[in-house]
Amino acid sequence: MEFTVQQIAEVLGGTVEGDATLRISSLAKIEEARPGSLTFLSNAKYEPFLYETGASAVIVSQTLEPKQAVQPALIRVENPYTAFSQLLEFYAQATRTGKRGVEEPAFIGKSSEIGAGHYRGAFSYIGEQCRLGDNVLVFPHAYIGDRVTIGEGSIIHAGAKIYPDTVIGKFCVIKAGAVVGSDGFGFAPQPDGSYKAIPQIGNVVLEDYVSIGANATIDCATLGSTIVRTGSKIDNLVQLAHNVEIGRHTVIASQTGIAGSAKIGDHCVLAGQVGMAGHVTLANKTTVTAQSGVGKNVKQEGTILQGSTAFDFKQNQRAQIVFRRLPELEQRVAQLEKAKNATEKP
Repeated sequence: MEFTVQQIAEVLGGTVEGDATLRISSLAKIEEARPGSLTFLSNAKYEPFLYETGASAVIVSQTLEPKQAVQPALIRVENPYTAFSQLLEFYAQATRTGKRGVEEPAFIGKSSEIGAGHYRGAFSYIGEQCRLGDNVLVFPHAYIGDRVTIGEGSIIHAGAKIYPDTVIGKFCVIKAGAVVGSDGFGFAPQPDGSYKAIPQIGNVVLEDYVSIGANATIDCATLGSTIVRTGSKIDNLVQLAHNVEIGRHTVIASQTGIAGSAKIGDHCVLAGQVGMAGHVTLANKTTVTAQSGVGKNVKQEGTILQGSTAFDFKQNQRAQIVFRRLPELEQRVAQLEKAKNATEKP
C-alpha cells in the first residue's frame, strides 16, 4: 500500500514542509530508512540522523528548528512519538485486513459501483446507487443501504450497518456491529400525552480517516447532516444523536452519549461515560473527564471539565476537598452553635 506525504499528514493532523506528493510505502527507523520510507524524530539525540537519513519523509515536532538543510519532507505534529504510534496502528489495521475478491453469497445492486482491489465478504449486502472507492473492504454480514458513498481504503467490519444516504470518506474504519445513519430520537408530544414520530430525513457524513468503534451508534439528522470530521476517533458503545457535529481529530471514549444538535470542537477529548445535553457547544481542545455531565456551552479553548453537572476542573477539585470534610465541618458548626447558646443563657 502506498500513500502520499499529504495523505499521511491529514491522518495525523499535521502540516507538510517539502514535497507533499512523495509516495510512502514503508515505515522505518530514522537511521535505517530508505527512499519511500517514513520515519519519525522525537528524541534529540537522534537529530543527527535527520540530516543523513534516506527517508522520503520524517515526522517531527512543530517546534523543531533544523540546524542544517534537510532532504526529506517534514510532517510537523504536536507529538511525533504519539503521531508515529497512531500511524503504526493505522498501518497494522490496513495490513491485517489484506483480503481481496468476492466471497459467495454476496449481493451488490446493479446500479452500484465499487473500485479496484475491493473485498466483499460472504452475506454482505450493498444496495442500489452506491459508490465505493478502490480498496474498500466489506466484511461478512455487513449491510450498506442505498445511495451510500464510501471513499477509497475504508473498511466496513462484520455486522456493521450503514443506512441509506450515508457518506463515508477515505480510509475510515467502521468496526463490528456499529450502526451509522439510523433514525434520530425525534418524537413530538401530543395533547393527549402520546408522542408522534418526526421523520428523520437527513443523513450522516463521516469525513476522511474517521474510526467508529464496535457497537457505536450514529443517528442521521432530522434535516441536514450529522457530521464527524476528519481524523476523529469514536470508541465502542458511543451514541451520537441527530445533527451532532464532531470536530477534527477529536476522541470520544466508550459509553459517552451526546444529545441532539450538540457541537464538539476540534482536538477535544471526551472520556468514558460522559453525557452531553442537546444543543451544547464545546470549544476546541476541551477535555471532559470520565462520568462528567455537560449541560452548558464551553467557550474557552483548552477548558478541562469534571463532575456532574460539569464545571471548571480546578474549582471542582477544591469543591471535592470541601465535600470530603463536610462531616467534620458539620460537627464544628454544631459545637459552635452549642457554645454560642451557652453564652447567651441568662
